[in-house]
Amino acid sequence: MNREDFPILNKDIIYFDNGATTLKPYILSDSLTDYYNNYSANAHRGDYDISLKVNVMYENTRELVKGFINAKNTNQIAFTNNCTDALNKIVFGYFKHHLNKGDEVLLTKAEHASNILPWFELVDNIGIKVNYIDLDQNHKVTLENVKKAITSNTKVISIAHITNVVGDIRPIKEIIEYAHSKGIKVVIDGAQSVPHMKIDVQNLDMDFLAFSAHKMCGPTGVGVLYIKEELLNDIKPIIYGGGMNVSFEFDGEKEYKKMPYLLEAGTPNIADVIAFGSIINYLNKIGIINIERQEKELKEYALNKLKEVKDIIIYNNESESSIITFNIKDIFAQDLAIYLNKYNICVRAGNHCAKILKDDLGIKNTCRMSLYFYNTKEEIDKLVEVLNKPNIINEII
Repeated sequence: MNREDFPILNKDIIYFDNGATTLKPYILSDSLTDYYNNYSANAHRGDYDISLKVNVMYENTRELVKGFINAKNTNQIAFTNNCTDALNKIVFGYFKHHLNKGDEVLLTKAEHASNILPWFELVDNIGIKVNYIDLDQNHKVTLENVKKAITSNTKVISIAHITNVVGDIRPIKEIIEYAHSKGIKVVIDGAQSVPHMKIDVQNLDMDFLAFSAHKMCGPTGVGVLYIKEELLNDIKPIIYGGGMNVSFEFDGEKEYKKMPYLLEAGTPNIADVIAFGSIINYLNKIGIINIERQEKELKEYALNKLKEVKDIIIYNNESESSIITFNIKDIFAQDLAIYLNKYNICVRAGNHCAKILKDDLGIKNTCRMSLYFYNTKEEIDKLVEVLNKPNIINEII
């Protein structure tokens, strides 16, 4: 599907590491080149034609993001460096000022480091408590277990919409509805969901959403932070400087801009934000529903084919996303990934930045294949063929 748009696929490579980052279509580099060669001015600072064009193109991307996730207004969309940066801005720009000693934040042990470590810092800084929602026998989050985990001290639930190892799609709408009935705010890490499925922040009633451009065919160095409208006036910047202030005086008097510019101090990543706009147009043209359908078909095919592999262990047979986490008995995950690389097959090996999931999964390191719309059944067949080679152990040794 649309494979001709991706130049790297001409290099005889099989890329199954889309959970880490996706491949990039020609349109991305075309957009970057256009900016750097034809109107390479700063944003929101000039009164001449090419600078005004930058303003239009930059804000057009914000408008496109708004539509892509169905936000109400563009002032709810702040550009960040990545999903990690967006999550940090949520934790330190909002919750650091709204939580008190003893307040509880609920996570899961399947969360990415970016959605755990910032909260650990608030444990150290202001004395909040971090506790965990139990995962079920398939390592999934259920609404029942969310209800069991909530206490009278729970103020925040911060979880991924889709986890990056187990790949389960959480019942976010139901979780948010129940949490809000208890006065609990919900933070959603959308790094693995926004690129793969239709997200409607209004329908889901999200308080905060973070995601990255590079996991959806976009450039590295661009993230998105969405904030619910009624919370916009309560977030504070964690970076200060040019572009986010209205004025300041020698005596310390100052006035800051409103959202979204409040969180966009300094010269932004202009070229990549503009290029991200071209990618959103590209994905809209393909259709997120078509992407979701293609991935589902590939995932089902891959699970059926992988069953043919001797001694394979699949850890997330019941997950709904396009992530498959596996090992081969008696072969270390990194060794298996290096072996697959000999055949130009790219998978991820390790703990995938979910370092405490081992407590539930029962193993520290795994191989992960994560699919996207440009993958094919033929590529999956090749993976299975290589995994089934009778001399696999000897080749690894």
